[in-house]
Amino acid sequence: MKCLQKLSVVLFFVATTACSRTHSQVAPPETPPAELQLQVSTPYRFIAYGDSRFHDAKDTDAANPLVRQALVQAIAHASPAFISFGGDIVYNGYDLDDWKVWDTETAVWRANKIPVYPALGNHDLHGDQKIALANYFERFPDLKNSRYYSVRVANSLLLVLDSSLYETSGAQGQWLSEKLDHLPGEVDFVFLVFHHPPYTSSSDAKKFGGGHSARPQEQELAKALEERQQKMRARIVVFSGHVHDYERHEHGGVTYFVTGGAGAHAYPIERASGDPFQSKEVNYHYLLVEVDRGTLKISMHRLDMTSGAAVWTVPDSVTISVPAAKAAAQGQ
Repeated sequence: MKCLQKLSVVLFFVATTACSRTHSQVAPPETPPAELQLQVSTPYRFIAYGDSRFHDAKDTDAANPLVRQALVQAIAHASPAFISFGGDIVYNGYDLDDWKVWDTETAVWRANKIPVYPALGNHDLHGDQKIALANYFERFPDLKNSRYYSVRVANSLLLVLDSSLYETSGAQGQWLSEKLDHLPGEVDFVFLVFHHPPYTSSSDAKKFGGGHSARPQEQELAKALEERQQKMRARIVVFSGHVHDYERHEHGGVTYFVTGGAGAHAYPIERASGDPFQSKEVNYHYLLVEVDRGTLKISMHRLDMTSGAAVWTVPDSVTISVPAAKAAAQGQ
């Protein structure tokens, strides 16, 4: 009898220990994506661009450092409310020296208190991903380790995605759907920012030396956005990079920009005949986004330094309006 009692105690202890170990090994819930707010009022303006590849300026194979630096200074001079950075910030995310170049070359932005809202690019994740992300989040502590997040700015909502993850499934896809399902009524514009473009006239064939084909997962995202746009008053605008050029595409009421001209070596691309913007040039550039109540204007500011001096032009611009603003304009 005593043996049976001892055996029961032992079994109870083992079972209790096993349960406690099981509970301790359960992964904690994922930290909710950061929901940031920037206190500005309309009208306001911001900069969108990407693919800078901050890196040792002596290594000109990785990027064009003179162009990269000139763009940084021009953006500081424009005094935007914030900068939306579409990824490939540095050449190698694991390399602390690359991030130190970022620290040095963009010091003027911090001196002028210009917030930067980045998206992760493939180069930002190069190498040991844990080290790469640690370098990234050290520069952007407000993100609170969020690889995707939102920023509310006046009558706009900025939704920044991580295109190294699927955008339409998993935790990120669920979060995106919830954000779009519960859009505040006063939001006129939804800006989506992620690295890989849903539409591009370039391709992996790299006919003129560079380019990437659109991937199926971003094409799937575009289809979902265009279906939503038909039922929304707010206008959806997408900013991507990865292709080192400038493109503008319009599908299903959604306007898509490829803005990958921040300093990584730019190249010409073969453009589809239906593209709204046609160019055979190398387009280093940034986008100036001017937001007002019900309307916004996006203009491409192109930098040419082939002569040794900075030459600026504005070869493309577009105005986008919400339906209510269109109706009001027609009634005047």
